[in-house]
This record gives sequence, C-alpha cells and structure tokens, in this order.
Amino acid sequence: MTRVLIADDNIQITEVLKAYALKENMQIDVAYDGEQAWTYFINEKYDILLLDVMMPKLDGFSLCKRVREKSMVPIILITAKGEDYDRIMGLDLGADDYIVKPFAPAEVMARIRAILRRVEKNGEGESERVRLGSLTMDTESYTVQVREEMVPLTKKEFELLWILAKHPGKVFTRDNLLDSLWGFDYYGDPRTVDTHIKRIRAKIPEGEGSDWKIQTIRGVGYRLDVIDENGELSS
Repeated sequence: MTRVLIADDNIQITEVLKAYALKENMQIDVAYDGEQAWTYFINEKYDILLLDVMMPKLDGFSLCKRVREKSMVPIILITAKGEDYDRIMGLDLGADDYIVKPFAPAEVMARIRAILRRVEKNGEGESERVRLGSLTMDTESYTVQVREEMVPLTKKEFELLWILAKHPGKVFTRDNLLDSLWGFDYYGDPRTVDTHIKRIRAKIPEGEGSDWKIQTIRGVGYRLDVIDENGELSS
C-alpha cells in the first residue's frame, strides 16, 4: 500500500487530499507544520511526500532540503505562488514536481501516480552503477564520483547526468529530458534542463572529466561523449 505524507497548515486542503488519497487505497499521515512533518518523516517510511511551501515552524523549501540530505523519496511541493523562481527553487532543492494552488485534487492524485510509475520503472532492471572513465555513478546511494572525488549533485541533477551517462553518444533533446525527469505534464520552461546542465558542469572538480564530456548540440539538446587517451571520441 502506498504511504503518503501530506504537510499543509490548511485543514480544508489536507482533508480533501486525504479523502481523494483514501479512495485510491493510499495510507495517509497529515502534518500541519513543517516540524511535525519532519518528525513523521524521520520515524516512518513513505513512498511520496506532499509539502506545502508556506508552512509554520519550517517551510516547505527548508523541509525539502532537509529531507534530501537523508532520502530520495519523491516530493511534490504545493505552492500558492506561480512565479518561475519558486518553481525552479523547489526543483533545484530536489523536489520531483510542484503544483500551484488552487488545484484540482484529481490532478494531484494523477501527479502522484505518474511519479510513482516513473520511480517503479526506473527501478526495474536498471543497473545500479555506471562507470565511464573517471565518472562513477551509483543509483542505490545517489552518489557521483569524478576522479574519486565526491560530487554533491541534487536529485534531478543526478538523474539528468544518469540518463546521459547510461547512453553515451546518444543525443537527448530538451523535451526528451523534460519528459523523462519531470513527466509529460510538466508546464515549466525547457530552459530548466539548460540550468541543470550548467550546474552539473560547475560542480565537476576542475571542469568536466578529461575522459568524458557533456556536449551541447546547438538547437537540439545534449549528449555525453567518452573521450579516449588521444582526445578522440570513443566508438
């Protein structure tokens, strides 16, 4: 049974979401402030979290960041604001999706189902480790090493690099990457992909690896190339 933690100080919203979730046979816990949500989280195991951004005691952004230090459990942020800054900030902190108030409860349930399907799909038959020269990625621990140095990527940064590293030499369009990582119902700016690529590059020690490189394919998207000792692309 899917376990869901809903954290929002608006009782009317939590009751509606709880009612819809129960209809789908989900087990629900409800928290009315960020600290209470954190207490639930560290004491229980959940399949997905729904966190309101504007909560007392500990806001949703801060809670999302704290959760990401311990777990890669899927997170949907609920916000009353529709500004790009809030959405991008939430995604950069490691949220998997966001939804803006007012919303249709049925849409929230659809987003939960979509995220859980992606999590299940990514876990089936997926190699847990990728090694490309100096790059090592491990999906079990969500860790990245370049030249044996740990690289602190966010969840979405990790997943973006993972897709590229799993298919070296293959070009992925921005739409490909958006659909894979944020789902077909993502309404954000395709430049979100560019922002994440830029941050990945900035976090790699001394630039990208000497034996691999994320290539920008102008007007199309991105590709990760493996480079041999002569500086040529490996076949």
